[in-house]
Amino acid sequence: MKVSIWSDIRCPFCYIGKRKFEAALENFPHKEEIIVEWKSFELDPHLETQPNVDYTEFFMEVKNVDKDTALSMFDRVNAMAKDVGLNFNVEKAITANSLNAHRLIHFAKKYNAADIVKETLLKAHLEDAKNIDAIDVLVQIANEVGLDSDKVKNMLVSEDFTYEVRQDELEARNLGINGVPFFVLDGKYGISGAQPESIFTEALENAWKKHKQEKLTILNTGEGSACDVDGNCD
Repeated sequence: MKVSIWSDIRCPFCYIGKRKFEAALENFPHKEEIIVEWKSFELDPHLETQPNVDYTEFFMEVKNVDKDTALSMFDRVNAMAKDVGLNFNVEKAITANSLNAHRLIHFAKKYNAADIVKETLLKAHLEDAKNIDAIDVLVQIANEVGLDSDKVKNMLVSEDFTYEVRQDELEARNLGINGVPFFVLDGKYGISGAQPESIFTEALENAWKKHKQEKLTILNTGEGSACDVDGNCD
């Protein structure tokens, strides 16, 4: 059964939601039969990377809040992260466009490394305050998880996988997804936000039960001409 997850590396709740979903999946009795697919979703596709801009000031301007309010919001998110074992430094984040990071995740899918790349990118942005739009940072991340540095660099200086990112985002719009994280279980059941672990557990159980019930039913229509797997036809 497939679970598709739309999220953005810039989204703190996406990292928190990832941890809560993983906790539910770890205790799910059929976890070995669950395929997790990461889908791209840019919170602000037109964001200009500004590594020299103080993130608190950037946040205050975008959200139209004062400094005390901004820091209070950061503290709340950092506390939520600690509850799931993460050590956020949201106020120190680098203002960076996430397109190249999403492209790297799509590249990593070819090598079954999308999950570890997604994890490393989230950590880089939300805990380590790294520039997730910088080619040297992305190449370093790729190298850390065992991907070919030269191939990654060549990909990043091209337009490769931009189409795949846009297709994910088009699919999200078609499904009515306008916020992340968003989890789609078996193509039928949607969960919005970083829900409690218990919600994910219940959703997995219900989706799995329905998934198994909807397996192909072969109708009893009597004998009919057919060819078998060995090429024998009658």
